[in-house]
Amino acid sequence: MTATLDIATVQAFLLVADLRSFTRAAEALGTTQAAVSLKLQRLEALLKKRLVERSPRAVRLTSDGANFLDRAQALMEAHDRALSGGASAAQSLSLGISDHAAGAELVPLLERLHAMSSQLTLAVTIGFSREMQDAYDAGRLDAVIVRQEGSRRGGEKLAEDEFCWFAARRFALPKGEALPLATLAPPCGVRAIAVRALDKAGVAWRERFVGGGVTAVVAAALAGLAVAPLARRIAPAGLIDIGPAQKLPKLGSSKVMLHSKVSDPAKLAALRTVAATFRSMA
Repeated sequence: MTATLDIATVQAFLLVADLRSFTRAAEALGTTQAAVSLKLQRLEALLKKRLVERSPRAVRLTSDGANFLDRAQALMEAHDRALSGGASAAQSLSLGISDHAAGAELVPLLERLHAMSSQLTLAVTIGFSREMQDAYDAGRLDAVIVRQEGSRRGGEKLAEDEFCWFAARRFALPKGEALPLATLAPPCGVRAIAVRALDKAGVAWRERFVGGGVTAVVAAALAGLAVAPLARRIAPAGLIDIGPAQKLPKLGSSKVMLHSKVSDPAKLAALRTVAATFRSMA
């Protein structure tokens, strides 16, 4: 009898290869690490090749694993096309992400979602946490990744962000001048926290730059225009935390939460990948 490849096993291999972790792959698939490990062992036995090298510190592909990767991806794409009758599937996932939560995760997140299913249409909206939460509550979004605000309960914790005061390395505040700020416009919750902390500490400040997105705020800080309150996780390498040197008040931390009302298996698998991606980079 000719041996056949199991689609679920190939998908597990692709996630392990992408996330470089059996634990993260298990989270993405909604299963256990032992189950993922067993799938990989069966796949290696079927192919008579060792695909993955495991160590306490890292998981990486062998040369045979790297060679199999392209064929595995092609198989998953063919599988998706077969299920959709050769046409684009009608399924779509609408996801809202808080601008202050997106950060560097957005690129690998989209790459991993595409690797899982090239037929799933993604509708991603970036905005204020409150706006994303309101859209989700109104049924306009399948899921949201937002900063936890107020006393709202529920959701799945993806990360714990520490907020600090970031500025360019060359930034210098002349003595006696008000602190120039670069923030998003109201109703940005991070802006509100920063302004409240400065006022409470009696630190004079002025609005130097108002951005329509965190990318613009980061650009203003990198250009040396102002100081930006940002999560340490999303602050680029060109910025440094000047809070201690300037004796600025601490901003505390905030949880990044995933809220979802998805029940479809394909969408659930995609959201498991979303959760695993954020956790792997937190």
